[in-house]
Amino acid sequence: MANNFNNPYSRLYGLLLLVALLAACSSQPSRYSQKHDSGPDRYVNHHAVANAVPRSEPKSKGGNKHYKVNGKHYRVMASARGYKQRGIASWYGKKFHGHRTSNGEIYDMYQMSAAHKTLPLPTYVRVTHLKNGRSVIVRVNDRGPFHRNRLIDLSYVAAKKLGITSTGTGVVEVEAIDPEEYNKPAARHKPVKSRNGENFNIYLQAGAFSQQQNANELQFKIISLDLPYSTSVKFDPYQKLYKVRLGPFASVDLADTVSNTLYQNKIDNAYIVID
Repeated sequence: MANNFNNPYSRLYGLLLLVALLAACSSQPSRYSQKHDSGPDRYVNHHAVANAVPRSEPKSKGGNKHYKVNGKHYRVMASARGYKQRGIASWYGKKFHGHRTSNGEIYDMYQMSAAHKTLPLPTYVRVTHLKNGRSVIVRVNDRGPFHRNRLIDLSYVAAKKLGITSTGTGVVEVEAIDPEEYNKPAARHKPVKSRNGENFNIYLQAGAFSQQQNANELQFKIISLDLPYSTSVKFDPYQKLYKVRLGPFASVDLADTVSNTLYQNKIDNAYIVID
C-alpha cells in the first residue's frame, strides 16, 4: 500500500486523531473521582452491622513496610500487643469506597474496618467513644489518616455506630485486641458493652524534651504568639521528659486551628493529646 503521509489531508487526519486521543486521556477520572469525601446516598441500618470478629491472621503481604507520606516517615509497629492510646477518630466513606486499601483488599465503607498509621495490618482494635461510651470492634487493614491530629480513620458504618458521622470526629480510646485471648472460652461471644461517657480534656502537645531549658524556650516562643490559651511545661516521670502543652480546648476544631497557627510559626510537631 502506498504511503499517503505526505498527503496534507492524511496529515490533518492524523493530527485530529492525536488531539482526540489526548483529550480522551485528559478526561479520564482520577483514582478518586470525588474531590471531597461523603457518606452513602442511601440509608444504612448501622444497627444491623455486627462488629468485626477478631481472629488470628498472618500479617498482610502489603502495607507492613515502613513508608513515607508527605515528607514524613512512618515506622510500622512489629506487634500490636499492649497498644492502647487516646486521640481523635475521623472517618472515610464514598470517595474511597471500592478502592484498594494499603494491604491490597477492597475498601468497603459498610464493613467494620479502619485505617491507622503504624499498627500492623491486619490488627483488630476496640474503639471507644469517650464522650458517649459506645464501643465497636474494627479490623485495621489500611494506612492513614495523614492529618496531624488524627489517630484512626474509621469506615463509615463504624463511625455511624459510634455516633461521629455528623460531627466528623470523635475523642476515642483505641485498644488492640489479642485474638487468642479474645477467643478463649471465658471471653468467647462476650458482647462489647457501652460504658458511661468520661470526662476528658483536649490539649496540644507542642514538644517533649529531656532538658527543661529546651522546654522552657519553646514555652516562651508560644507565649510570644499571644494565643488565648494556657501554655505549661510538665515533667513526665515515666518517660523522663519535659512536655510543653497548650489548652485545654473546648473542641477538636479549636485545637486544629491553634495547631495550624503553630505550624505557620515553625512549631510543626504539635499534636492533640487527651487527658
